[in-house]
Amino acid sequence: MTRLAVILGDQLSLDIGALQAIDPARDVVLMMEVMDEATYVAHHKQKIVLILSGMRHFAEELRAAGYTVDYVRLDDAANSGSFSGEIERAVKRHRAAGIVVTHPGEHRVLADLHALASEMDLSVEWVEDTRFFSTPSQFAAWAAPRRELRMEFFYRQMRAATGLLMDGAKPAGGQWNFDAANRKAWPRHRAVPERRRFPPDAITQSVIDLVERRFPHHFGTLDGFGWAVTHADAERALEDFIAHHLPCFGDYQDAMRAGAPFLHHGLISPYLNIGLLDPRRACALAERAYRQGVAPINAVEGFIRQILGWREYVRGVYWHLMPGYAEGNALGADQKLPAFYWDGETDMACVRDVIGTIRRHGYAHHIQRLMVTGNLALLWGVRPAEIEAWYLAVFVDAFDWVELPNTHGMAIHADGGVMASKPYAASGAYIDRMSNYCRGCRYDPSQRHGKDACPMTLLYWDFLDRHETRFAAHPRMKLVMDALARLPSDVRQAIRAEAAALRRAGTDRSAGDPSAALF
Repeated sequence: MTRLAVILGDQLSLDIGALQAIDPARDVVLMMEVMDEATYVAHHKQKIVLILSGMRHFAEELRAAGYTVDYVRLDDAANSGSFSGEIERAVKRHRAAGIVVTHPGEHRVLADLHALASEMDLSVEWVEDTRFFSTPSQFAAWAAPRRELRMEFFYRQMRAATGLLMDGAKPAGGQWNFDAANRKAWPRHRAVPERRRFPPDAITQSVIDLVERRFPHHFGTLDGFGWAVTHADAERALEDFIAHHLPCFGDYQDAMRAGAPFLHHGLISPYLNIGLLDPRRACALAERAYRQGVAPINAVEGFIRQILGWREYVRGVYWHLMPGYAEGNALGADQKLPAFYWDGETDMACVRDVIGTIRRHGYAHHIQRLMVTGNLALLWGVRPAEIEAWYLAVFVDAFDWVELPNTHGMAIHADGGVMASKPYAASGAYIDRMSNYCRGCRYDPSQRHGKDACPMTLLYWDFLDRHETRFAAHPRMKLVMDALARLPSDVRQAIRAEAAALRRAGTDRSAGDPSAALF
């Protein structure tokens, strides 16, 4: 009897487990564009286009490979708007004996599918997602005896297990981590490199038109959409990065420059996360570049650490600790998300530039995410659920399994130290050191308070003041906490008052979450 292989929008791989588990001569592939998935947060317009166009192209690829594909479009008249509704309709349409599902990437989707199977008394074959180097159960076995889940130790285990960048039992280059070499600022007169982009084809243009009609209030613009939406173009993007940008990736991995959103970054995370690229191939090509002398060890190790280390690690944390992990709020953050996270209307040059970049591309690199938008949310005291929903909405590569741990644990320290031993809190001095933002900003990153004080710096000292009891004895924060203790009482009082006024001004404006206009 016929079975349905359910392929979700982030599972666009011919190697996905559900496809390997069916008989193409008998079974049917079900792919669904549904309103629920486009609106549970107000996803960036480019994210919706990337996924829907990627799905439509992948459906054609599957048909060419001999699969029977039942494809439900967003604007089909009978579309129920949900995965559950469409699976139920498809089961009846094909008189299917059951469904085959690759383990989804989000706890929310997994729960919905379990509920549907129970309600329909439906036979479900769950298949492991083999696109990752490790499984949730393998991560759980590693994590079980540990109180603190440090990525570095997991990463070393993964290196040894896979053999990537290993010379026998020892790490290539003589050490595991070359991050200390990857902290250079972008030289003032260095040219900004051109990056390969992919103009929309007819399928993508039709999706762009659909998204403009159906999601006019969502964040972002579709002007200049240039993401790859096919396996072939994603492969070209990877090869272009390896050939032209990997050699400099390490040196300038943490650098930021106004008006230059891409620099030498990979720009491949969207393709990895929806199945258009294989992470094993990405790592193998990078290692080959090192072995052939094309790219230095600090660049290649840093790139592979992003995939084999961070990407695998955050997925492991997500499935090991969810659903309770998302409920944590160790620092008691209780502030609304400032309106400028959506409209970019702020005198902070760094925030204005990064929000503008996100609006135009659905992208910002990891330091802009962690040390500009994330650091500011931490210092501001934004409620975890609000900043996490924002990250999930605005980035084209954001899915809950990768967004939640990165935001909850790394950016805002809401897990109290499960992922990071101390908060990634920094003043405006860090932004000044790693970018040219401050040269064009009206604020002074060296001033703790006063009308010219950088909000990052003001809020940094306010953050330390508010959490003095918690971090006073923290060994990694001793120097800054000692500096706080030396501040005169009147200075500390001024910092508290000005920080409170800044928060009021940032949240009183009417602009905000575009999802409010949807309902």
